[in-house]
Amino acid sequence: MLALLHTSPVHVPVFDALRDRQRPGLTLRHTVAPELLDRARREGPDAVADEIAEVVRRAVDEGAGAVLCTCSTLGAVAETLPAPVPVLRVDRPMAEAAVARAGDGRITVAAALASTADLVTEAARRAGHRPRITTLLVPGAWDLFEAGDTDGYHRAVAAALTPVTGTDAVVLAQASMEPARALLPAEPPVFASPGPGFAAAALAATGEPGPPNG
Repeated sequence: MLALLHTSPVHVPVFDALRDRQRPGLTLRHTVAPELLDRARREGPDAVADEIAEVVRRAVDEGAGAVLCTCSTLGAVAETLPAPVPVLRVDRPMAEAAVARAGDGRITVAAALASTADLVTEAARRAGHRPRITTLLVPGAWDLFEAGDTDGYHRAVAAALTPVTGTDAVVLAQASMEPARALLPAEPPVFASPGPGFAAAALAATGEPGPPNG
């Protein structure tokens, strides 16, 4: 079983669909806790470490072989928690793939919430690269998401990225941005977290060879 911690219910069908494509038969256990993101934004992600740890403990007690945090804000805390099973952040495989593509070139990180490029910077350091990383905060995008206007949210992300030139890779900082990829040209390549993150977590949960990220 793979347990997933979300901060929005919109992620549940996304990861169910990925399971159906990549790992039919894998049991998923979803926990949706939007209040954790609200508090983390007010007080900092470390403020909800105990609550995340409790989600992990419950998941382990119910038989999870791994836990996947799909929230980029909480991910850095989640992956450092001591646990008897792997606890992964959904966006790490995406960051590693973007760094592999860009090398020492330029990476643009599109974010709907105030965000740093710490994860991409860390992935680049581990890979021995020194790309130029720029964060593009999409104004008003998160307000649209919170209002339930996901189509408007994705259009806002795409509109902000369409004029971007001279970059070797685009990273979508929030998992909820993934559908914006369909609104953007094929180049520069756009990296989103749900597919690669789920593939890595499913492999960790089952210990079996996984399919290509998608």
